[in-house]
Amino acid sequence: MRFLKGHGTENDFVILPDPDGELDVPATLVEKICDRRAGIGADGVLRVVRTEQAPEVADQAGLAEWFMDYRNADGSMAEMCGNGVRVFARYLADAGLLDADEFGVATRGGVRRVRLEPSGDVRVDMGKPRVGGTSVTTVAGQEYEGVCVDMGNPHLACSIGDPVVQLDLSHQPNFDPGVFPAGVNIELFNAVGTSRAVMRVFERGSGETRSCGTGAVATAVAAAALSGDTTGTWTVEVVGGTLTVTLDEETSYLSGPAAIVAAGNLMLAE
Repeated sequence: MRFLKGHGTENDFVILPDPDGELDVPATLVEKICDRRAGIGADGVLRVVRTEQAPEVADQAGLAEWFMDYRNADGSMAEMCGNGVRVFARYLADAGLLDADEFGVATRGGVRRVRLEPSGDVRVDMGKPRVGGTSVTTVAGQEYEGVCVDMGNPHLACSIGDPVVQLDLSHQPNFDPGVFPAGVNIELFNAVGTSRAVMRVFERGSGETRSCGTGAVATAVAAAALSGDTTGTWTVEVVGGTLTVTLDEETSYLSGPAAIVAAGNLMLAE
């Protein structure tokens, strides 16, 4: 089985080219692939398949040629992944599978429009964030309140008074299953002024990762609300680098680097 390895601000993925939808990728195999000692190591797996060959998103085939079948490191399926879309797009471009610099990518969360920037960054139209109420999480014995933000996948973005870089995220933060029955990605951030935030994230199915694209947008939404606004451009600093989030009245955009770093043949058995 051919694979590639890529990352966006050190949120890393194993890419499985499967244009005709022929691969069987059970959760057990995804777990083995993502194992950082016994496998290749990654935060998730991106299966690359033509949308028309993927029955679950076949209704998107007229808007996007390629479907990003994203799996978390524990093998569970996810609706969306902002950094994953950018790495997915970089793979399509490097593999010569695109005929334009702007195109759609099908996901379980809907089609995302992507643009390859002259700078080398990849920009994704992430859609309009759906902001709900508030909820709480407990991290290392400390309770924090956050804003519920749906980016096609669920987020709880918490502004905290403690320095985010000092938090112990070795154990999974808890959350209210009544609010998040399918689990939730939890962002903990410090807002710096009205255009910058420093963020860490605990992703459902993967644990703490060095970056999360949808989480960066959710953080920008929560940080903007704290400043009394719903629009603007935010620099979001994650452990693995820097992302740019632009919010307007209609949608949100995520921009940042994406790179393919390795390729080979997968020899893991199921």
